[in-house]
Amino acid sequence: MPETVHVDLPGRAYDVRIGPGLIAQAGAQIAPLLSRPQVSILTDETVAGLHLEALRTGLADAGISAQALALPPGEATKSWGPLEQSVGWLLDQKVERGDIVVAFGGGVIGDLAGFAAAILRRGVRFVQIPTSLLAQVDSSVGGKTGINAAQGKNLIGAFHQPALVLADTAVLGTLTTRDFLAGYGEVVKYGLLGDARFFEWLEGQGPALASGDMAARVEAVRRSVQMKADIVTRDETEQGDRALLNLGHTFGHALEAATGYSDKLLHGEGVAIGCAMAFELSARMGLCSQEDPSRVRAHLKTMGMKTDLADISGDLPNTDALMALMAQDKKVVQGSLRFILTRGIGSAFITSDVPGDLVRGVLQDGLDARQ
Repeated sequence: MPETVHVDLPGRAYDVRIGPGLIAQAGAQIAPLLSRPQVSILTDETVAGLHLEALRTGLADAGISAQALALPPGEATKSWGPLEQSVGWLLDQKVERGDIVVAFGGGVIGDLAGFAAAILRRGVRFVQIPTSLLAQVDSSVGGKTGINAAQGKNLIGAFHQPALVLADTAVLGTLTTRDFLAGYGEVVKYGLLGDARFFEWLEGQGPALASGDMAARVEAVRRSVQMKADIVTRDETEQGDRALLNLGHTFGHALEAATGYSDKLLHGEGVAIGCAMAFELSARMGLCSQEDPSRVRAHLKTMGMKTDLADISGDLPNTDALMALMAQDKKVVQGSLRFILTRGIGSAFITSDVPGDLVRGVLQDGLDARQ
């Protein structure tokens, strides 16, 4: 039996089911939601090549037919052109308001397909079948959908909750080591922001989890999703607590923008570096002990992950340009940047009271270490 985490939003509640073999059971899982036995799948070419046939078979076992559109993989797909293509294709398939759109892929496809579903006929239901660790623990849960703009990441979008999430942990075995570890950046974030015992568990179990221990993988996904579900239930549209989930993202998004949303820096890698920088900034402000940033970096390094600006290949802009990119972040309120800082591992909080010269210092030291 898969593990189930219930996201208890009044009128929009849904289950996140977690475990190996869920793609094979997709038809049985999705059938109760359908008004007619068909679905439309949005996916990417990489995922389609690896898993689409298995999903079609899983759906066909319950008598459900499926049509699919495979888009190019990569962050560039989260933009206006592919959104227009996706919505046009869904309309060509005559998708009705009672139908289901299936988002089958990583965070890019989940965000794009969810947004397409949100705006199609003023909102059709969709099911998330996340195929990356990052999508399973973070982007598939909570209803944030959208695309990127030239001005920054995720600036165009809508809150649109899925009707069901199926996180098949067996699929994680087909990820490259780099993609798996990028997703692990989001897993670590949950421990760092609100659960010191989970971070300790990861320090012990992380290597086994990375090398394929299925029980450890299911548990890591379950605990991450449970934390996210609890926060989303309290604060669906990010008026307060939900912003805690952005630990590491203020720095991380600026670094992603600085590297052109390219494969020089994956989202989860940016989050991991951003978490280390947020802890560094917190320590310099006297909020947490000097040991905490060292412990965070030590665990990331043990896992073989990027931890510093020096780990990013290619050129990076100067401190002023990075500060300007951070100022474009969605977390800017009345012109001042909100940071997620920490009083220690497992104790994050939101503040706008951050001296610019300290932020600049953390960035400058990181850039200097690249020399």
